[in-house]
Amino acid sequence: MIVYNPKDWLSATFKLHKSDTFKKLLPFLILIAIYSWGIAYLELEYLKLNEKSWVKNITIVHNLLGFVISLLLVFRTNSAYDRWWEARKQWGTLTNISRAFSYKLNAILSEEDKVNRSFFRKAIPLFAETLYDFLRSDYTKFMLDENEHPELKSLDSKKHGPNQVSNMIFQKINELYNTGIVSGDQLIILNEEIVSMTNVCGACERIKNTPIPLSYSAFIKKFIIFYTMTLPIGYVFSIGYFVVVAVPFILYVLASLELIGESIEEPFGVDQDDLPIDKIATNIKKHCHEIISA
Repeated sequence: MIVYNPKDWLSATFKLHKSDTFKKLLPFLILIAIYSWGIAYLELEYLKLNEKSWVKNITIVHNLLGFVISLLLVFRTNSAYDRWWEARKQWGTLTNISRAFSYKLNAILSEEDKVNRSFFRKAIPLFAETLYDFLRSDYTKFMLDENEHPELKSLDSKKHGPNQVSNMIFQKINELYNTGIVSGDQLIILNEEIVSMTNVCGACERIKNTPIPLSYSAFIKKFIIFYTMTLPIGYVFSIGYFVVVAVPFILYVLASLELIGESIEEPFGVDQDDLPIDKIATNIKKHCHEIISA
């Protein structure tokens, strides 16, 4: 994730970033430009069609479909951004939970109890660290896949790391309750924090392993391709060989919106638009160490 100045139009317009869609679409733009030139040459030079030909009426269909595709792309990008923002809210919630958990334990545990203090100083931020590793592993991505993935067993030997950390923390708190260090009321309060951490983990898993439905995503891609491929057929009579520039530009705009949606719908990756969950986990660790003194 890059911190930038949203008011800087000059940099945003002319600077090519690593995630810039133009680089990704360049081969397709070249192909559609060559295709548009071929259609223009075929209709104007070879078949010698003119404006009286019925082919020019195809533009009416394009005008109608243009409104439909714009609605589809707006819904696509909004849905993707909702996933991105929901993921950011969950990690913000995890940050607050970790802080609250830390200052409650700091107040409950005595200053002389160095062993338990040291345990929670490490265990609470460890949940965020394991969740970060878990969300960026392929194991999480294919949890709900219909196909078997035996090759993933070697990629994540710990299986569900966040669950193991939560279990370890609760066992420790239950041990403190049995020894009388934590009272029954305090046990209930601390248990709420553990449940909240597990809820955050579940919400992040839901975002990670439930992408936009395949049929919807595939339909938009097909719609964009066939829409732009038919554009030169009708518009060549009104703008001539300028379709070689106009059609690739239209493809660039439509496909870029789809690529942006694809990028932000998976907020736990390593792209520039993804969330810096590694840095958030580091900040959680820093805050927990500041609150719980060793």
